[in-house]
Amino acid sequence: MDYDYIVVGAGTAGCLLANRLSADAAKRVLLIEAGGRDNYHWIHIPVGYLYCIGNPRTDWMFQTEPDPGLNGRRLRYPRGKVLGGCSSINGMIYMRGQSRDYEAWAQATGDEDWRWERVLPYFRQHENHWRLDEDVPPEWAASDDFRALHASGGEWRVEKQRLRWDILDAFARAAVEAGIPATDDFNRGSNEGVGYFEVNQHAGWRWNAAKAFLRPTCTRRPNFELWTQAQVRRLVFEHADGRPRCSGAEVLTAQGLQTARLKPGGELLLAAGAIGSPQLLQLSGIGPAALLQAHGITPLQDLAGVGANLQDHLQMLLTYRLEGTHTLNQRYNAPFGRVGIALEYALLRRGPMAMGPSPLGIFLRSDQDRDRANLAFTVLPFSRVAPGMKSNFHPFPAITMSVYACRPTSRGTVRLKNADVTAAPELRFNYLSTPDDRELAIESIRITRRIMGRKALAPYRPVEIRPGPQVRDDDDDALLEAFRTHATTIFHPVGTARMGSVHDGNAVVDARLRVIGLDGLRVIDASVMPTITSGNTNAPTMMIAEKGAAMVLDDAKVTRPALAIAS
Repeated sequence: MDYDYIVVGAGTAGCLLANRLSADAAKRVLLIEAGGRDNYHWIHIPVGYLYCIGNPRTDWMFQTEPDPGLNGRRLRYPRGKVLGGCSSINGMIYMRGQSRDYEAWAQATGDEDWRWERVLPYFRQHENHWRLDEDVPPEWAASDDFRALHASGGEWRVEKQRLRWDILDAFARAAVEAGIPATDDFNRGSNEGVGYFEVNQHAGWRWNAAKAFLRPTCTRRPNFELWTQAQVRRLVFEHADGRPRCSGAEVLTAQGLQTARLKPGGELLLAAGAIGSPQLLQLSGIGPAALLQAHGITPLQDLAGVGANLQDHLQMLLTYRLEGTHTLNQRYNAPFGRVGIALEYALLRRGPMAMGPSPLGIFLRSDQDRDRANLAFTVLPFSRVAPGMKSNFHPFPAITMSVYACRPTSRGTVRLKNADVTAAPELRFNYLSTPDDRELAIESIRITRRIMGRKALAPYRPVEIRPGPQVRDDDDDALLEAFRTHATTIFHPVGTARMGSVHDGNAVVDARLRVIGLDGLRVIDASVMPTITSGNTNAPTMMIAEKGAAMVLDDAKVTRPALAIAS
């Protein structure tokens, strides 16, 4: 069977693309996913990310290369390998970023259609916001300004969190004392402020892209086909008119090697993510020619930017012991504590099991000379004995502060290690490799400590236990060393197939997400971001898919008459 559209990767972007493109019953759409179906129960329970990350059933199990910026440490780097992709294993935070992020994209591409006011309709197109429900409490009734920014009726559910902690409320008050405004909406174009994050859940269950866009809509369409446990080995090209055109993909399946073929004029849409997409491009002969030749791959298109421009958010975790309050530490460690937590979720769909890793957020300016927020904090109502999600909780009440730079300037690479598609690529993030990132890392610890010293938190007598008071505020070297020792990733890779002008030697796709120099091939996922957004990257990736689908459909309308005349 030949297809009008082949989508590679059934993650956040791929599920939405398959939904939009298969709405035309005359078009056959194939969605290919290397992982399995999302029928693992821990995917759907919000706290289940603890059991999905580091689990080969749902995770690609990547690791970074030893990083000089982290004192040579390697980091585990989860990516979703299951229907829904990273939306099945992430922290569920709904965060668009800042309007200025998209102004930068418009400048990088030379295309005004990537400006904030022009991408906003694509965020709204699939949004189903809880504050626009018919039965919303009066105190949360949406204003006209809110309605202009948000929408209801779409597939992507955005809800208020189903929990609260006294210590988080106190922390929010402390942030206000520090001059940070309270906010009930981080998604209005300026996310500066302090407030509880909104999450992608529905009635206490995780809401992933497979639920939103595949079931039941796509699965009921006779023109839609889904392959799972199917890994694309390479993309296939033909050269009928001299210019290479993608004609399909070779796919490793349980039945052996198969070829998924495109109809004449069809398109393959690569949505395998900021690690998977550049890897597949390189395996298919698209990327830096010298790298490809070193692995015995004949270059098809020499594009230096494939796998370059890798960006991520690097977080520092600070831990504070408290008095006179309760955190998840006590609830978890108490006799029958875990039983009570499980019963609360089973009966009410509330409590710690309905919680993502980061309930409360703060976005602020590191100094008043900044024109917008450049530091982000998330506050966790628990702490662990050692870094890592599988470590035991401390036996005393404590919180963890995570702080990261919104727009880091360090850049890394995704490169093949060999020509085997089943081998993980080399991930080099080069964290803290620029003076700006190092200076902000140092200042972020000082700012965290200033907030922790505010009056609203005084009754809890916070004592820093990581990195600890021995790391003095007046010692830049010690502060940077603490950051290098304790920092870890928030898993927001972007930028490895960035969009830009066709005259930009480092761009991989143009402003309409078409791979430069090739026909029939686009990249539509987080890898096309020229620069990282100021916050979590799942919602921007979904917007890219929504906008990308519209581009594909619009271009098909333009080209169809020309193809008919030519035939």
